[in-house]
Amino acid sequence: MDYQLTIDAILRRAERFSPGREIVTRLPDRSYHRLGYADLAQRARRLGSALTVLGLPPGARVATLCWSHHQHAEIYFGAPIAGLVTHPINPRLHPDDIAFIATHACDAVLIVDESLLDVYEQIRDRVSFEHVVVIGNPPTGAIGYEELLATGDNDWRPPEPDERTTALVTYTSGTTGRPKGVEVSHRAVALHSLSSALPGWLGFTDADTVMPVVPMFHALAWGWPYTCALLGTKLVLPGPLLDPVSLLENIEQERVTVTGGVPTIWTSVLQTLDADPGRFDVSSLRAVLSGGSTAPPSMIASYQERYGVALVHTWGMTELTMGAISALPWGMIDAPPDRQSRQRAKQGRPMPFIEIRARGDAGLVPWDDQAMGELEVRGPWVAAEYADNPEASTERWTDDGWLRTGDIVTIDEHGYIDIRDRAKDLIKSGGEWISTPALENALMGHPAVAEAAVIAVPDARWSERPLAVVALRHDANATSAELLEFIAPAVAKWWLPDRIEIIEAIPKTAVGKFDKIALRRRYSASEGHR
Repeated sequence: MDYQLTIDAILRRAERFSPGREIVTRLPDRSYHRLGYADLAQRARRLGSALTVLGLPPGARVATLCWSHHQHAEIYFGAPIAGLVTHPINPRLHPDDIAFIATHACDAVLIVDESLLDVYEQIRDRVSFEHVVVIGNPPTGAIGYEELLATGDNDWRPPEPDERTTALVTYTSGTTGRPKGVEVSHRAVALHSLSSALPGWLGFTDADTVMPVVPMFHALAWGWPYTCALLGTKLVLPGPLLDPVSLLENIEQERVTVTGGVPTIWTSVLQTLDADPGRFDVSSLRAVLSGGSTAPPSMIASYQERYGVALVHTWGMTELTMGAISALPWGMIDAPPDRQSRQRAKQGRPMPFIEIRARGDAGLVPWDDQAMGELEVRGPWVAAEYADNPEASTERWTDDGWLRTGDIVTIDEHGYIDIRDRAKDLIKSGGEWISTPALENALMGHPAVAEAAVIAVPDARWSERPLAVVALRHDANATSAELLEFIAPAVAKWWLPDRIEIIEAIPKTAVGKFDKIALRRRYSASEGHR
């Protein structure tokens, strides 16, 4: 049958087969809110009905400035099933970027958390939303979210949209220029949800309890809310409480089995666990997924050895949500532990229907785990272009339709991606490349180091040299000389940073990655010494 792969089909299945399975939200007052998938479906349909009553035409954008909670999940479903487009915006972005994104997307409605009204106030004179809806107490001129839902029809059933119509739009974080929009179709959401759920990748079942720490405005929370609804998996949404103690409380109370976020989160969670052994029960966890940047092998080993938890690399980007997961291939199940560890440290194999290749200066590189090139991908949930940005699209997509990711990788015989660096972060010293993740991982293997970032600084002789910036654990001490001595056996001599700057904390981007632009700006006048 020509069955339409739509978000409404996912919602209907969740409602029918998992009506009482919970969506749990951690509220700002630290209490928990609970509703079942049947309740979620009813509220999502009432929302879709209410939005159409506002007179929004098909394809109108519904922007959100929200944390991860059940109302945000309702918008994830409610707007697309009404033929509209959900547009999550990262409230941590600079107000100039938020105003640009909302204007470029032609957002008609903004749904905003009461706690984020100050963000809206900074942009309100530069945007032209037709309606502003507030989750909480609305100010004059705005609509309360529950008030809006009350205008919806409980018996409303939406006409089924075409699976290829846009369901969501999300924007890049703008680290290499203005943010760029990516449109995601119903079909892309459905295929991504189905593929990611398979054994050997996420492997979710209805017996799992899943907590996406990655916010719903960041790469669509890796699509996990849709995958959980498709399977009837219990979903725990942490709200604005993303500190390590709150996350560990959620894991213990809700018996979370799988969680996922960026490496900086898991560094702080590990430090909290180590600081007070036995305080938190994490025995329910079978996997912690880490994406957004490379997790140091020392952290992967610490989770496994001290807490029996597998920290699993994932790889993705705004342009494709999630694309690879580092589960071991069948041929390595009985491999020696050190070889398994090396394999798990890679970003993993591409998910079903995602194809990969890497291109170097001389063309496509062999899958030999040695040759490096820029990773290129294609697949049914990989964007085909940027929204209304032909110039950026031409730069990012090849003539035969593959997405240039900007990641410099090797690929091994099993098809495992190993990211050696971002193209913009590679250091070319004396004509030779230096990998910043390799240096960062070596530094973070030192017991005194909490965070490490490596950037290039100008050098009169070698063109560029590496400079390392390190933040120490609060109860630890180490000198630059000690850190250099520690990493010397792990890297080539000419890779060693000329300087190691020890600072209180490394600046982060709006999505929790190390802000290397800020570091380059801070140290741009530095001269290497060798």
